[in-house]
Amino acid sequence: MNIDFFTVICPVFISFVISVILCPLLIPVLQKLKFGQTIRDEGPESHLKKNGTPTMGGIVILISILVTSLIYVGICPEIIPVLIMTIGFGLIGFLDDYIKVVKKRSLGLTVLQKLGLQFVVTAFFTYYYFQVADLATPTGIRIPFTEGFAFEMPTWLFVIFIFIVVLGTVNGTNFTDGLDGLASGVTIVVAGFFLVAALTIDAGMSPIVTAVMGALMGFLIFNTYPARVFMGDTGSLALGGFVSSVALMLQIPLFILIVGLIYLLEVVSVMLQVGYFKLTHGKRIFKMAPIHHHFELCGYFETQVVSAFTIVTALLCLLGIMAL
Repeated sequence: MNIDFFTVICPVFISFVISVILCPLLIPVLQKLKFGQTIRDEGPESHLKKNGTPTMGGIVILISILVTSLIYVGICPEIIPVLIMTIGFGLIGFLDDYIKVVKKRSLGLTVLQKLGLQFVVTAFFTYYYFQVADLATPTGIRIPFTEGFAFEMPTWLFVIFIFIVVLGTVNGTNFTDGLDGLASGVTIVVAGFFLVAALTIDAGMSPIVTAVMGALMGFLIFNTYPARVFMGDTGSLALGGFVSSVALMLQIPLFILIVGLIYLLEVVSVMLQVGYFKLTHGKRIFKMAPIHHHFELCGYFETQVVSAFTIVTALLCLLGIMAL
């Protein structure tokens, strides 16, 4: 494992400094523009006090990652598709957030509009993956706990697989962003796993991974409870694009099921809740979905849920490292 100071350590500090500088500058601007979060009435009552908290803080995360990555893209071109996905999904989230704050409603883009844009960005990534990315076995994926054994799929099946991985992960990270510091904290830990994986499999991917870590560390200072700013869909969708694309580029998408289990639980809890509600004409499995709200309504403090989910992710990432 080769840990190079310039490509591994420096991006963390560069991105962190940019994030820490930009947050205090952006928050007053968002407040002045009245770009505040509109809290859903059907959400936990304790969250109503967050109404009006500046959102779209994901802009800081995107700028920090973009500026840092541009410094390294010349020597590490492997990061380009990951950067495209991170920025691309971040822009979709920005559009969604902008509609929310301008119209002062919590819906934003329609489901079809958001899904359509996600398909476009994913299709562009898929084209780049097959036409530009220099991978010995582009349709191969590593199987956890098999010492790098690669399972190869037919190309047509792998394309479908890419869309499932990306859309599932992106929507999982989006649902995870529901408590102060939750998506930030969980994704910092997940990015730590990807750093170990990158240093083991493809060290050229490390600059953007550490850039994400630094950006989130800086943002978390202002996003931890009680949050002074929310990342909004601008940040959460960007993080989903990052997690899914870096996993695909390292050919370890199945590892998301291990290290990103929290993302999976969040999105599955919503699917189960909605499906069960419709089938039973009003009954619920959870007190509220996504599942982090269920634990809140069970009596746990918001900070306890965030800490527990982050600790579980850390343990799962250790398991993921063992599975490499």
